[in-house]
Amino acid sequence: MAVAPEGVPNVTASDDLAALLTPVLHGVVWPDGTAGVGDGDVVVISSKVVSKAEGRLVAARDDAERESAIDGETVRVVAERPKPDGGRLRIVENRLGLVMAAAGVDTSDVPPGTALLLPEDPDESARQIRRGLNARLGSRPGVIVSDTAGRPWRRGVVDMAIGAAGITVLSDLRGTRDQYGRELETTVIGVADEIAAAAELVKGKISGRPVAVVRGMAHVVTAEDGEGAGSLVRPPEEDMFRRGVRET
Repeated sequence: MAVAPEGVPNVTASDDLAALLTPVLHGVVWPDGTAGVGDGDVVVISSKVVSKAEGRLVAARDDAERESAIDGETVRVVAERPKPDGGRLRIVENRLGLVMAAAGVDTSDVPPGTALLLPEDPDESARQIRRGLNARLGSRPGVIVSDTAGRPWRRGVVDMAIGAAGITVLSDLRGTRDQYGRELETTVIGVADEIAAAAELVKGKISGRPVAVVRGMAHVVTAEDGEGAGSLVRPPEEDMFRRGVRET
């Protein structure tokens, strides 16, 4: 179950997100009549508001400045093609290890002539927000920082976890057995990504609700902050897609 509360104020640089979100989260009302956010809930926050609070806004007055911002966040170009408007669409690996269009540099919902970079360290952002919420709410929910990305060979974009605290981000089912007794050898579920995607169904860019709370996943919420969403990035030695078929 997921709820995206109204009333999240505009976020600007140096805002304390936990303090801003506390009254909003106190006001969450669930279908069973209960209110607020508890220990087993997961608070999912769009990376855009996290970046705004962390002052990640940069100048992008023209295409050259926007491309320069993308260059600064790019580690490796995965693919590119011309755009109808004469620019370039670039799919790149950014400094966080994420493969995204334009390195995650975003020019939507920001002042004209600017662009927004992803948080410097989304896992640390999630940890800090979690500590702040714990101090103010008296509960310790899990926290996910989410961002939108496309997927190879699939149309449409989905939200995924780029930062996490207090969440078991992967559920490793290898070694367990299916209903026919066969041992699972490769199944590892990206739990944090699935929660982020579920949350996006009720928040979304157009609705002006950048935060959602997911209930019913208490079994993956942990007392400790955990290893974070950085562990979801597939290491190069496991990445069959960065090499050609013959080399693989």
